Order: sequence, then structure tokens, then C-alpha cells
Amino acid sequence: MRLTVYTDYSLRVLIYLAVKPERLSTIDEVADAYGIARNHLTKVVHQLGVAGYVTTVRGKGGGFRLARPPGEIVVGDVVRSSETDLALVPCLAPVCADCPIIPACGLKALIRQGVAAFMAVLDASTLADLVRRPEALRALLQLPELPPAVTG
Repeated sequence: MRLTVYTDYSLRVLIYLAVKPERLSTIDEVADAYGIARNHLTKVVHQLGVAGYVTTVRGKGGGFRLARPPGEIVVGDVVRSSETDLALVPCLAPVCADCPIIPACGLKALIRQGVAAFMAVLDASTLADLVRRPEALRALLQLPELPPAVTG
């Protein structure tokens, strides 16, 4: 199975936001951290906002942040919202008349099971699972260390 670059960027944006909760992020920051074109990220961030994963703040000093805690963002849901087509072979498409063996072929059912198993793994994981090592991710993304938590 192969996910689109769009889905990859969607997950990367969410990972970035999860390890940088202390303030708003900008398209430029994320683009620089990952070496990704800004115009690609603009569409990704907009769609993440439409899907309810990101909250955006317009204007000077604006940016975006996670709309809910990382533990509430299911990876499988993000993939489903960003992938337009999970039909790995033409016969999984809603309409397929190109293959003469469809009525007797076992491949369609096998691939459908494989996709279901793949999505089940993603459904069992949240964004919090992807950022279990926030300090390492912050270092790799060249983000400053978080200040120590204040206890009282």
C-alpha cells in the first residue's frame, strides 16, 4: 500500500504541532523544518482545519495549532480524511468493468482484507503514539527545548 504525499504532509504537520504545543506555528516554520514547499502545506493545513484537526488564527501573529489533544487524533481517521482513493487495484473501485474475471476472482477479497488490516493498525494509533519521543523530534525539527513544567 502506498499513501499519497498529501497524507504524508498531513501527518507531518500534525506531528510538528504535537511536539510544539507552546505556541502557534506558521506555514513557513513547518516548511523550513521539513524542507517542504510552502504552497503544498497551505492546502494541507487548510484541509486539516476543515477536518477539525487544526485550529487556525488569521492576521498578524496568527498561525495554527492542534484543535484537540494528540491522544484524541486517530491516525486512521487522518489517513481516511486525506486519501481520496484507498482502492489499491481497479477492481476495488466503485465501478470497474475492465476485468473479465471479477465474478470468480479471489484477489479482490484478499486485497480488501489487507487494506482493512492496514487501516485497523492505523485506527489503533493516535497522534500521541507518533510523538512518544518529543525531545528527539524537537531536536530533529530544530525546535528549542520546552521550558520545564511549573509545579505547584
